[in-house]
Order: sequence, then C-alpha cells, then structure tokens
Amino acid sequence: MFCLFVRRIAFGCAQMLLLLNAAAAAPPNTNNFAVSAAQMQSLGVTLMPLEEPGSIDGTAYPARVVLPPNSEQVVSAPFAGRVDELLVFEQQSVTAGQPLLRLNSPEYGELQLQLLEAASKARLSQKTLRRERQLFDEGIIPERRVQEADAGAQEAAARLKYATAALRLAGVDAGSISKMADGKGLQDGLVLRARSAGVVLGLEVKAGARVQGSDVLVRLASLQQLWLDVQVPADRQTQALPKPAGNSITVVGRDVSATPMSVGPMVSDNQSVTLLARVVRGAKLLRVGEAVQVRVPSAQSAGGWALPLQAVVRQEGQAYVFLRTEKGFVAQPVTVVSSAGQSVQVTGDLRAGQQIATGSVIALKAAWLGKGGSN
Repeated sequence: MFCLFVRRIAFGCAQMLLLLNAAAAAPPNTNNFAVSAAQMQSLGVTLMPLEEPGSIDGTAYPARVVLPPNSEQVVSAPFAGRVDELLVFEQQSVTAGQPLLRLNSPEYGELQLQLLEAASKARLSQKTLRRERQLFDEGIIPERRVQEADAGAQEAAARLKYATAALRLAGVDAGSISKMADGKGLQDGLVLRARSAGVVLGLEVKAGARVQGSDVLVRLASLQQLWLDVQVPADRQTQALPKPAGNSITVVGRDVSATPMSVGPMVSDNQSVTLLARVVRGAKLLRVGEAVQVRVPSAQSAGGWALPLQAVVRQEGQAYVFLRTEKGFVAQPVTVVSSAGQSVQVTGDLRAGQQIATGSVIALKAAWLGKGGSN
C-alpha cells in the first residue's frame, strides 16, 4: 500500500511537471494553457457548469430591532397631582382614546372653574352687545356704548378660548370641555388617554404616587413599524449602501425583510457604522430590542455569477476563474462584487453552460504561471 501511495504521488508530480513545461512553452502574456483529461484526473481538478446569473444571500452582520423615533408616545402629567388609579399594565395593547390612568389635582379643579367663569362672562357679554346694538339702532344710546360692548365681548371670548386651550392641553376631550362650560360634567379627577393605538412599554409611576407637572407617567409605542439597526464594519460600508427595490436585507432564520434607508456618518468606538433599514415584511416576528443576524446584499451589483470561493484566484490584484476549453483552460478575468461565507459573486465575460474549475485550482494557477503559486 505504501509503495502504491508513493507511485501515485510520483505520477502526480510528473503530471505537474508536464503542466509547467507546457506553460513555459506557451506564448508569453497568454491566458490559455493546455491540460489534458488525464492530467485533470491525476490532479483532482473538478468542474462546475455555469448557470444563469443570480444573486447570493449577502454578508451577515449583527443588528438590533429598534423603534422609529416617531413611533413612541410619552404621556406626561399636565400638572401636579396624585395618581389615583392605573388603568393599564405593561406590555398591554391599547387603542386610541383608551384610558391609561386617573390623576387628581387641585389645579384641574381651578382650570374647570376658570372655564366656567370665562364661559359665563362670554355669554353675558354677547347679550350685552346685542342689547346695546338694539338701543343704538333705536337712537337711544351713542355708538361709543356699542364699541365698548363689542370690546368687552371680544375680551370675554379670548378668555374663554384660553381656558378651553388649557384644558385641551391637559388632555380633556372637546365633548367634556363643552359640558364643563355649560356647568355640567365637572370632574374631580382627570383621566389621561392614549392618543393613538400601541403597546404600553413602561409605567413610570405607581398608584398613589405624587407627581409634578411634565413628569413622565406612561410610555407607549406603535409596533406597526420597526427598524433594524445594523452594525457594518467601517471598511465594508461601501457594500451596505441603500439598495434599489428588490435588493432587501433579510433576517437570518426568519421570513423578515427590510429596505435600507441610510448609513450613519460617524464611526463608533468598535469601528463600525450604523445602517438603518425599515422592516417591510414580517414585523410581527420581531421584538423591540432583540438582537438578530441580517444579510446585506452588495451595493455594487444586484446580479452576477454565484461561485464557490475556491473557484476564484488572484494574480497581481486581479481575480480570475479557469474556464475549460477544448485543449485546456483559459484564465478569465472577473470582478468580485460581493462575498458571503464560502460563496462569491462575480461579473465578467462569462456565459451560461461554460465550465469552470472548482477543485485543484492552485495547481492550475501554477501551470498557468509556469511556477508554483498560491491564492
């Protein structure tokens, strides 16, 4: 057995010498060189037929699921008071207008009183203005009285508008404000409601707690739209620029895709840049704050020839593949546009149906150059 092994090695070396001699005899600066079928078999050269051009999965990078800045809703205290009751719990889904908590405050009572007084004065001033106009039309009073009544009515209307706006900023709906202005529906506590549908991310207070004006009470977020915060090494950011439609980022292991939006202008301490992508499919399969792996297609080309990594060799900075010909091989220049794992994507003068070498490519490179070589 040992003798047989030695003979096989010797035969392979002899075939390699024949390849080197053939390459040495070839004209200079040519990419064609002869290799027979027997020599291919002894060297273990394997071939792969080229199929139609296509894209590869892309390069994998770490990412985190985040919320867009405009999707978070912060409910704060409109004035100082005491949290009387919490009406929701964390991670609960809420609808637009749903009650979140009840807040008791002396300031809320004062705002209602100001509204009631302003509404009463506004009604009275309007009656006075109508009476003065009627008397003026009858020639009983001078026009100055009408002008004074009109100024008083405008002032009262402005005060009513201010009182109404104060309650609206506090979170009171228009229907409740209208009832308060008529002296009906006065409340001892304010119920704060969700402005839009979402999920309760956090409760910042407990029942019975005293709060000051503008203190954060509840944090809500809409989960209808999610982003991916992808960390791309700074030296590869040119491969992660926003892509045209149809070249989306995919999440490894899930049916989730996202569209790249922008690449951050700054490099972090770990020498990476942030690529933001908007999730367009499968958002329900993700959770905010979750760490995932994503694949980012190359920004240089959406198509190309997907080849095994070992099929590509380099010589003086140029990438080549070895195409099978009738007498041997030709070293065909190609451009590597992306790589992912053990696959590369190349472009060049290639055609479907051609055969390229995928095994013992180093031996073919040595035969092509007429000397020993490596990748």
